[in-house]
Amino acid sequence: MNIEVQLAITPIKISDNAVEKVKQLMKEENNPGLNLRVFVTGGGCSGFQYGFKFDDEANEGDTRVEKNGIIVVVDPMSYQYVAGAEVDFIDDLEGARFVINNPNAASTCGCGASFSV
Repeated sequence: MNIEVQLAITPIKISDNAVEKVKQLMKEENNPGLNLRVFVTGGGCSGFQYGFKFDDEANEGDTRVEKNGIIVVVDPMSYQYVAGAEVDFIDDLEGARFVINNPNAASTCGCGASFSV
C-alpha cells in the first residue's frame, strides 16, 4: 500500500525531552516503528484539546516530522491548529506528560491541555 505523507511546511518543533521520552517508550514497547501521533479534538474547557497516542502507521495525508530518530505524525485537520507549535515532555508536580507549546493559541486553560484560537 502506497500512502502519501505530507512533509511539514511550517514545521512542528520537537523538544529534546520529547525525543528522549519517545525513545524510552519505543524501547519499553520493543517497537522501533512507533510514531507519536498528535491530534486535536473539540472539547476541553477552552474549546479544543490536545491528544497524544502511539501509532505504528501513518495515514494518508498525515504530516510527518522527524527528529533524532523519532517521528511525530499529525492528521490534516489537527495540523492547522499545531503548525509552528512545539511538542514537549514535562515531568512536574502535575505529573509526567506530553504537552504542546502553541504560539497560535489565543488562550489556554490552567492544565494546558485545552486551548482556543
